[in-house]
Amino acid sequence: MDIQRIDNYTDRRFSKTVLNQHGAYLVDNEPYQVEITDAASAVLYGNDPAVFQTLIEKFRFHAPHIFKFYDPCGRRIAEYPAPVLLDVPLDSMQPPQFYVRAEKLKAVQTFIGKPEDVVVQVIPYGDRFVSLDGHTRLYGAVQKGFTTVKAVESETDDFIWTFVREAQRRKIRCPRDLVLLPYDTYKTLWDGYCDEVFAGTEF
Repeated sequence: MDIQRIDNYTDRRFSKTVLNQHGAYLVDNEPYQVEITDAASAVLYGNDPAVFQTLIEKFRFHAPHIFKFYDPCGRRIAEYPAPVLLDVPLDSMQPPQFYVRAEKLKAVQTFIGKPEDVVVQVIPYGDRFVSLDGHTRLYGAVQKGFTTVKAVESETDDFIWTFVREAQRRKIRCPRDLVLLPYDTYKTLWDGYCDEVFAGTEF
C-alpha cells in the first residue's frame, strides 16, 4: 500500500480545511482525508474502509494527540489511549528548525484560535524541551501572543542534536527566533541544509 501525504494547499481533490490541517493523503493514488474536528477527534473520508486503520497509524505519527477516529456517519473506527498533554511555555521550547514557510503559516493560522489548538511533539532537554514538529504552529502561536502551548512527549533519533546545535549556533533558541521565508527561499535553504547533513551523516 502506497500512502503519500499531500504537502500543498491547492490540490482540488481535497477540502481546503483538510489541506490546511495537513490531513490529505493519496492511498494507491486515491484521495483520502483525515479532518480534525476537535482537540481529540478526526473524521476519515475515502472509498475503502479497509485502508482506514493503516491511514490512521500514518496520521498519528504526525498528530499523536488525536486519538478518536470516526467515519462520516459518526461511527467509531478506532480509539487509542488518551495521551498526556503538557502545558509548555513557548520560551522553553528549543526548535531544531531554522525557518518557517510563509505559505504554511497562512494555512495554520486558519485553525489556531487559542493555545490549546497548538499541540506539538517534544523531548525533554534539561529544564526545557526540544520541539520535534509543528514549528510553523509554534511561530504562529508567538504571533498571536500565546505564552504556552500543548505538547506530547515523544521519541526521536540522535540526528536531532545536529539540528539543535546548528539552530543554537544561528541564535535560534525559541520559536520567536525562527525566520519567516517565502516558499522558494525556504526550500533552497532548508532542503539544502538537510541534504548536506544527511549526506555527511554528521551525527
